Amino acid sequence: MASSSTLLRRARHLSTATAAAAAATSTTTNATSSATMTISKAKSKLRKEHDTDKALDIYSTVKNNHSTSSPGSTHHAQQITVRRLAKSHRFSDIETLIESHKNDPRITDEHFLSSLIKSYGIAGMFEHALKTYNQMETLKTPRSALSFNVLLTASLNSKKFDLAPQLFDEMLERYKFKPDEYSYGILVKSFCDAGKPELGVEKLKELEQKGVRISGVTYTSIIHALYKKGNSTEAERVWDEMVNRGCVVDVAASNVRIMSAVDGDPEIIKGMIEDMSNAGLKPDTISYNYLMTCYCKKGMMDEAKEVYDKLEENCCNPNAATFRTLVYYLCRNERFETGYKVFKQSVAVNKIPDFNTLKYLVSGLAKKSKNKEAKGIIRTMKKKFPPNLLVAWSKLEKELGLASSETEAAK
Repeated sequence: MASSSTLLRRARHLSTATAAAAAATSTTTNATSSATMTISKAKSKLRKEHDTDKALDIYSTVKNNHSTSSPGSTHHAQQITVRRLAKSHRFSDIETLIESHKNDPRITDEHFLSSLIKSYGIAGMFEHALKTYNQMETLKTPRSALSFNVLLTASLNSKKFDLAPQLFDEMLERYKFKPDEYSYGILVKSFCDAGKPELGVEKLKELEQKGVRISGVTYTSIIHALYKKGNSTEAERVWDEMVNRGCVVDVAASNVRIMSAVDGDPEIIKGMIEDMSNAGLKPDTISYNYLMTCYCKKGMMDEAKEVYDKLEENCCNPNAATFRTLVYYLCRNERFETGYKVFKQSVAVNKIPDFNTLKYLVSGLAKKSKNKEAKGIIRTMKKKFPPNLLVAWSKLEKELGLASSETEAAK
């Protein structure tokens, strides 16, 4: 694991002029390969790379070549890197990385500074996000609802849901800017994420009196929270209100309704998906995941597997939740060999389920004397992830008697 001082040196190196780096490496093809890496390729590599030091090296290329990349792409690469660091609990390194950007001439651009606030939020480091927001005058960055909305979102990403209403009162009074409809939408979402959708409903009434436009996204947040709380009657009332007000019912809103039926009859969800298609909406992976989950909960694993197998036919790609859910329920039904095949497919598309899911698969395979497959999963995880994320795997490997003599000798 790299120390903060090591990362600081790397950050300082990143701020060096790109031209100087290019001149120093122009003599060999290998040395220039990283400098000429496209932003698209860099993001692709970052998504697949779980070793934080290697991810930082890839991000170094993105930052050095920011002049040839769109701001959005660069910010996205930064956020992927921060997620990798946060997963390894390298929060001091995250601070060093993000703070180094405050010396960038682009810091006076509100979009650029907002990307730093967003990254702190992704890492759950809200205090740092708030500090950065309050530094905008010092950094000579103009302030508007744009950066405020990012700060509000950072509080939600940091699970500090009760802070959003407080920020609304304090920041508007301190900095005298006008919030927009997105600001109010995030405020409503904070109530929903805190498990208090009834406060969100009250806020809707207040916003209506103020003449603030309420988007379908805001309505969907409330409907989702009401369904999760088991208040389907109120959720349907809010749904009708959304429709009557002319808000567009999109795929996300439809999926919230499908989610509410996931514990019921699979035929009902199939009907909802058909209704989406008939309304001109394209059901997405989330829609089919809910159908698959519904089958899984009913123990109808053949039907669940069929939904998975037909995703491509339905112009969808399985996501991490698809693999996690299917592997888990296959294991619960002791269909470990099928689970292993699905696991291998998840590896091929870099959507590997987490340890808490895969431990059932490894244990089940070992129980069925499928040690080769069980060891194969552990070997794959060791190749994909750095040592600091493999402690639980090493413990499980030893408990199941799957550790090789070489593994034991290396300890």
